[in-house]
Amino acid sequence: MTAEYADTASAAYRAALQVVESVEPRIAAATRKELADQRDSLKLIASENYASPAVLLTMGSWLSDKYAEGTIGHRFYAGCQNVDTVESVAAEHARELFGAPYAYVQPHSGIDANLVAYWAILATRVEAPGLAEAGVKHVNNLSEQDWEALRHKLGNQRLLGMSLDAGGHLTHGFRPNISGKMFHQRSYGTDPQTELLDYDKVAATAREFKPLILVAGYSAYPRRINFATMREIADEVGATLMVDMAHFAGLVAGKVFTGDEDPVPHAHVTTTTTHKSLRGPRGGLILAQRQYADAVDKGCPMVLGGPLAHVMAAKAVALAEARQPEFQSYAQRVADNAKALAEGFLKRGARLVTGGTDNHIVLLDVTSFGLTGRQAESALLDAGVVTNRNSIPVDPNGAWYTSGIRFGTPALTSRGFGAGDFDRVAELVVDVLKNTTPEGTSKAKYTLADGTAERVRDASAELLKANPLYPELTL
Repeated sequence: MTAEYADTASAAYRAALQVVESVEPRIAAATRKELADQRDSLKLIASENYASPAVLLTMGSWLSDKYAEGTIGHRFYAGCQNVDTVESVAAEHARELFGAPYAYVQPHSGIDANLVAYWAILATRVEAPGLAEAGVKHVNNLSEQDWEALRHKLGNQRLLGMSLDAGGHLTHGFRPNISGKMFHQRSYGTDPQTELLDYDKVAATAREFKPLILVAGYSAYPRRINFATMREIADEVGATLMVDMAHFAGLVAGKVFTGDEDPVPHAHVTTTTTHKSLRGPRGGLILAQRQYADAVDKGCPMVLGGPLAHVMAAKAVALAEARQPEFQSYAQRVADNAKALAEGFLKRGARLVTGGTDNHIVLLDVTSFGLTGRQAESALLDAGVVTNRNSIPVDPNGAWYTSGIRFGTPALTSRGFGAGDFDRVAELVVDVLKNTTPEGTSKAKYTLADGTAERVRDASAELLKANPLYPELTL
């Protein structure tokens, strides 16, 4: 990074914040404080990262002012030629980066991307009737009986996805989510002993259940998946294989996951977010085989509102960055650092779900410390370590309090942390957890031993000072 780039970026942010401050100083202050807070904390949330100044600046433009419902060359508003350029460039980078025949860059989030994908698969595979033909006038506040009737009108189609406690996502058929209301759903889990995905059991469940859609992918599974095997299972039962790679898209883009571990050549439809390990703006993306392209292109207005042109532009910039050789080096460091973090926990006596990791996620079982996930999450935050509680397989504390803490390495790797730094992070985390005591029978209340938070914050400050966040920015 050149001195000229640093000076230009700093000047751009200073000017932008001054303009905001002239209208609403509280927002400018909160923005500055957020940067300060992120600079001063160990961010270990697996779904978070740090986008580049170029990506962030791209979102703050007049592209935000344009309506552009429709798709490239077929808009419902006039004057969309520049949005067409933005969307075309972003889709081109996505196709080239992932080796996909088709890319759709409009989804506002990963959940939106999954919803568009589900409806596109239904439209392609089932030719489902519209809601009006199904006798449904409004989809808000439908009873469970209404949803059951609607599912039958849509063919009562079936979806098979990874269970939430095994590491799946809410949008993989969890009942409170719309995906669980759209489909007759069943989940597959992991082996009770190894906590690893059992492909034979997945295949057996698929043969018995015969889903229209087999969903692969995860948000809290610390291992890789063989997508060639998942495609074989889908083909055997006539299912469409949909892969949600939101968490590990950066490892795919960075060529850490290749061959059978790269979902794009094997899946009919692949969805992802563009932040997380991909290090772009918050948003979604769909990659698909050609037969699904026309249906996916109807994502707006089928599921989405008007596309966010300023975010699509930022996606284009982030995807362009991910096509550079430096990103492959970054992705490999993300995976290497996760192993270092896992080994750091294991040698200090902590228990990890599956016994380790081979992606960017480390899932720590905190019951060995006598804590719930909520207690551990809160105590770590007191010490400046930002994580999130997470369910573990067959979690005795349920999805709210949980028994696990999920760690991810993408964000701190972006700051420059290496294997030795992550070993030190593991030491600090264990220090906090060993000095945290539950209060009575509460699953939320706890006591952190005097001096622990200060000790860990001081040690963290040394790591953070050596690996500064956005060092080019002086505000």
